Amino acid sequence: MINVTSIDFYLPEKNHISTKPKSYPCVTYITQVPFYAMELCSIIKELIKIFMKRLVILGAGTAGTMMANHLHKKLNRKEWTIDIVDERKEHHYQPGYLFLPFDIYKPEDIIKSIKDFIPSDVNLITKKIDRIVADENYIQMSGGDQLHYDLLIIATGAKIAPEETEGMKGEQWHKSVFDFYTFEGAIELRNKLRDWKGGNLIIHITEMPIKCPVAPLEFAFLADSYFKNKKMRDKVNITYVTPLSGAFTKPKSTVTLEHLLKDKNIAIESDFAIAEVNNENKTIIDYGGKEIPFDLLVTVPTNKGDELMERSGLGDELNYVPTNKETLQSNAHANIFVIGDATNIPASKAGSVAHFEAEILTENILHYTRNEKLSASFDGHANCFIETGNNKALLIDFNYTHEPVNGTFPFAGVGPLQLLKESKMNHWGKLAFRWIYWNMLLRGTPIPFVTANMNTAGKHFN
Repeated sequence: MINVTSIDFYLPEKNHISTKPKSYPCVTYITQVPFYAMELCSIIKELIKIFMKRLVILGAGTAGTMMANHLHKKLNRKEWTIDIVDERKEHHYQPGYLFLPFDIYKPEDIIKSIKDFIPSDVNLITKKIDRIVADENYIQMSGGDQLHYDLLIIATGAKIAPEETEGMKGEQWHKSVFDFYTFEGAIELRNKLRDWKGGNLIIHITEMPIKCPVAPLEFAFLADSYFKNKKMRDKVNITYVTPLSGAFTKPKSTVTLEHLLKDKNIAIESDFAIAEVNNENKTIIDYGGKEIPFDLLVTVPTNKGDELMERSGLGDELNYVPTNKETLQSNAHANIFVIGDATNIPASKAGSVAHFEAEILTENILHYTRNEKLSASFDGHANCFIETGNNKALLIDFNYTHEPVNGTFPFAGVGPLQLLKESKMNHWGKLAFRWIYWNMLLRGTPIPFVTANMNTAGKHFN
């Protein structure tokens, strides 16, 4: 392996030619080295890259940024270069979208520059991708360039697709029909709520899976608190409409959450498989013909993986990449790994899951580069705060095999956080997560006492 840290030159010194070569580090500033020495350093560095292996990360969101920060410290940088590709320039703290409509957060609280979180020795490419040609190990960029790779990490996330439901993106879109899973939708909804006089508020999930499965419930609870604070809760009828048979995907937490809905006078309509949004009559209609009227519809549209996966022939019917749920390796290509919302694994599409996956995937990437068995195994661990309004929140901690239960976290019997129980401590934990996200999570800094795979200690499973 070639390793060049300095280059020897015979350079003029005080009107004579040096008889000894002088060593100039390639990283020396141009004011200290003759211009042509620096130029030659740059050329040689680029030539060295040709002989190195290339790891490419697609997506500089939560998962992709964490992987860049983990791997730039742990990969053998004498053998590997790292590129990360994203057409965007802004990084959004997506859990903050929930708080924008209620004027709890401001836009500047949740938006920062992508480049601020990418390590300096990782090459950030701000270009659009046309497709991945996986059989030939290269990425076709929209401008015509090709980016070859030896190892690829797909971290392209998920997006809402309101066009998948008839009428959803009709004439009432962002007038009386809103989403809060996008920055634009959350801001438009904030503006609507500021002047809204009341009526039937419908909070609706189109189909699963969705990013942050608890977010629609959180919206319902925060709406209850918001209208109480505005002294107009008696003017708002809140109904939670879900395609599930209950409030959540897990039985024990469903009991707790439905009890909270009842206490807050929030009605629930379950098993509602939406067929259409009728913009003229302002109703949502399911496939059985049932209609629910609304004055304000806050919906979570169908979530899908990036269209890039469809163009590349790598995704399923929802553009999620079929992935081994334990190793996070693509089912179709050994040199492709997938993380975060881009996967089809049966885990929650949440930031905490991407965080835990990143630690497991880092180990498996290192195993792969050493031709070792992929021994690190992800257990589906998810850890989610659920805002319940009035400065309280729940906390749930679960994985593939264990549903959320009561208990204490992170220390058994001590906490200080309570599982599946409302508390102000949990609320402050939820708000503190924003600081943790910007300052620890994205930068690949371990969070003390929180393990990648779920700890069963302190949980009451019986």
